[in-house]
Amino acid sequence: MNNEEPPRRSLSVRGRLLSVTGIAVLASLLVWHGQLADFLGFGSPGDKAPVVAGAGAPDTTALPTEGDVPVSEPTSTPTPRPKPTKPPKKKPKPTKSPTTSQNGPYDEESTEGMSPKLRSRLLKAMAAAKADGVTLRINSGRRSAAKQRRLLDEAIVKYGSYKAAIRWVLPPEFSEHVKGRAVDITPAAGAKWLELNGYRYGICRRYDNEPWHFEALTTPGRKCPAREPYALAK
Repeated sequence: MNNEEPPRRSLSVRGRLLSVTGIAVLASLLVWHGQLADFLGFGSPGDKAPVVAGAGAPDTTALPTEGDVPVSEPTSTPTPRPKPTKPPKKKPKPTKSPTTSQNGPYDEESTEGMSPKLRSRLLKAMAAAKADGVTLRINSGRRSAAKQRRLLDEAIVKYGSYKAAIRWVLPPEFSEHVKGRAVDITPAAGAKWLELNGYRYGICRRYDNEPWHFEALTTPGRKCPAREPYALAK
């Protein structure tokens, strides 16, 4: 019987060599494969993962700037409008109070209150004077009895006596002004025109001492009666 060992040991050594050689070849293939991937630009899945900022990495999150975020205008509280106040009521201007009579109120410087005859004749005379370029204005027409009395009292003081005063101002009961049948004309040029032309309209100057005093003393177109020197209380 042969005591030599079978060639099992030599095969085992060869197998080990083959195994070591295979591992080396496999490692070389793996290294080559990684280099090839880097060369061709194929990154690993870990390369494609986003970078998360940590304690050691700078924070790349951009802060919003004024241009990125709309800046709202400061709001202001509207000032309440003051309530409109009513303007103070204006006091009415004082008006000239007309003289009153039995026929109602009238203005002494107009034809109001005059007798119908004197009024109609005087209006015609005033229109004719205006056509001639002459102005006739009424200085005093119808008067109240109270004013006539006041004028008489003033005349008594001015002329020194009642007898002298009544040549210019008659008592209310004798005055043709109070009755609405006399008129005093101004200016002097107008009174002069009416003295010369008044008869055409039935109006005449009555007294020598009062060139402004006129009454309806005649028929229109007829000559005026002779003048009296001054007024008398009859």
